[in-house]
Amino acid sequence: MLPILATLLGNTLLYATPLIFAALGGVFSERSGVVNIGLEGMMTIGAFAAAVTALGTGNPWLGVVAGMLSGGLLALLHAVAAVTFRADQVVSGVAINFMANGFSMFMLYKLYGGGQTPHIATKLAKWAIPGLAKIPYLGDALFNNYPTVYLAFFTAFLTWVVLYKTTFGLRLRSVGEHPLAADTMGINVYFIRYTCVIISGCLAGIGGAAVSIGIIAEFTEVTIVGQGFIALAAMIFGKWTPWGALGACMFFGAANALDAIGQTIGLTKYANPAFFSMLPYLLTIVALAGFIGRANAPAADGKPYEKGR
Repeated sequence: MLPILATLLGNTLLYATPLIFAALGGVFSERSGVVNIGLEGMMTIGAFAAAVTALGTGNPWLGVVAGMLSGGLLALLHAVAAVTFRADQVVSGVAINFMANGFSMFMLYKLYGGGQTPHIATKLAKWAIPGLAKIPYLGDALFNNYPTVYLAFFTAFLTWVVLYKTTFGLRLRSVGEHPLAADTMGINVYFIRYTCVIISGCLAGIGGAAVSIGIIAEFTEVTIVGQGFIALAAMIFGKWTPWGALGACMFFGAANALDAIGQTIGLTKYANPAFFSMLPYLLTIVALAGFIGRANAPAADGKPYEKGR
């Protein structure tokens, strides 16, 4: 039983990692007052850029950087539409998702002549923490993992520090709650919102990179399929807080882990394998149906701001 639990825990961390990055990105964006439905597209473009860069340079860390920058660039487009031109933020986010998917598929066929990249031989390697990795059962699951796993948890802590322990975080939250009052106090609402939306794209891009050059070592049209939306649900489930989003991502990561190891541990004897494949999405609906009514979004979330009004 212990080896099975250790395997489940290791896979939970693995599959939760991309969700954590994207959900934390959503926290930054929405706490500043900008809805970011485009997390899915930002993860997609991040995964694509990371895979292409890792293949071209042989350096997976350059791939992570490329994924982060490409996600941030796509987020900049969303910020221009949502903040400067005050477009409908949901429509802008949906357009970002279609744009990212279409562009990545077009470039895949142009670069590789098919719907997927070659296998990435120089993917991210696991890091074993000396001493801790040798703890029976749990050591290998917790302390012998991809560096993006450790980075995801550090990013959650850093997000908490930024939001609640810094002047920037105080200004960010004030802009998301009452932008007019913040503007009256001399806070540049547009600058805060631009910054937070771009940060959200960078984090989502890293999440995409964690999938393409960490988990599966390639990029295809289904590499990021619904994960951005699950991350968005995790952010709402976690009540727009870093630790809440982290816990929700672990919950959804466990559902993905069950899908991955269900046949290995014999769960398919009790339910059709397709059930475990749909489990993450089913739990997303259940979680939102059960908790969205009790979670209060930032007061100005999704509301465009025009200076002087």
